[in-house]
Amino acid sequence: MPAVRAKHPPWGKHHAKNFMNERPFAVDRRGFIRLASATAAGWLALGATPDRMRVVASLTALSLDDELTRRSMIETPTSRLGGLIVGLRQRGWVEGVNFRLELRSTFGPSDKLKAAIQELLELKPDVILTGSTIETAAVLAATKTIPIVFATANDPVGNGFVESLAHPGGNVTGFTSSTAEMGGKWLQLVREAVPDVTRVGVLFNPATTPRAGRFFLDSIEQEAATSGVSVAPAPVGAPTEIDEAVSRFSEPPKAAMIALVDSFLVVNRQAIVAAAAKYRVPTIYPFHYFMDAGGLMSYGPTLEVRSADYVDLILRGTKAGDLPVQSPRKYELLINRTVARTLGLTIPFTLLARADEIRE
Repeated sequence: MPAVRAKHPPWGKHHAKNFMNERPFAVDRRGFIRLASATAAGWLALGATPDRMRVVASLTALSLDDELTRRSMIETPTSRLGGLIVGLRQRGWVEGVNFRLELRSTFGPSDKLKAAIQELLELKPDVILTGSTIETAAVLAATKTIPIVFATANDPVGNGFVESLAHPGGNVTGFTSSTAEMGGKWLQLVREAVPDVTRVGVLFNPATTPRAGRFFLDSIEQEAATSGVSVAPAPVGAPTEIDEAVSRFSEPPKAAMIALVDSFLVVNRQAIVAAAAKYRVPTIYPFHYFMDAGGLMSYGPTLEVRSADYVDLILRGTKAGDLPVQSPRKYELLINRTVARTLGLTIPFTLLARADEIRE
């Protein structure tokens, strides 16, 4: 994968100090701020709302120097924060003119999440964007008035975030990333890639995956019951446990693994992919992030940055609870044939033909 050069977004002054302390190598985007300020009249003429500076707050479970964080800041339609900025600009909200974006990382000790949320609440944001189920639950516990938009969430009804997908109620809405039935689909795909597999390990952190893993495990076990494959949960609670969890599936009988939708796994994706390669365990992942780290295959929602739609409506007065929760519109299958060959696998043509992307 070619190196990605990220731009440093012009966060608010409260965040700038914190951001630069944690990420001293960030590329500055002050030129954009100067340009935006110099042409504020032009933006206002195009529809930018001039009444006051709005605050859009965002949380990330990744460290601020994680490559995914850097990618998310590039101003393209498919980067999470950069796409938000582009989308808001198209709707008349210009960073540095009539809104500022405040980003905080929850990466680190367990008390970091609470501290990051408190920091953001003190800024009196107009809306808070969350990136995981854990973050959404924590923010919702801290405020029942500030609008919350989750960029990804599984089982928002079961987690108590919303009353229903169509009518969320309260101060929360957003976008789901998977359904419970995805578990069975992952098992089907990994069985196609590894026809002689007899057992499948399921990797997850009970503290950070929906319903402590059961949200997906139920459909995995149902699919396994019809296919004669045994399923073995492989829970991990710390990065140091990953290597041992994967190693359990390196010995006969033939095994493969499924990595669940889990913010902990995304943060530690490099270690997980490295362990899968080290122990030669074929693994299917829920997001393309793992493919970028050298994974075998992934199946999950196509990344679409649609949060600008809801943030714009909320900034203009719409209640979050009146906006229906939206589901993914498309899923994509990615396969890396080079990784397959290193694992001694020959991916069937029938599976390759269905892939949205084949990497070499």
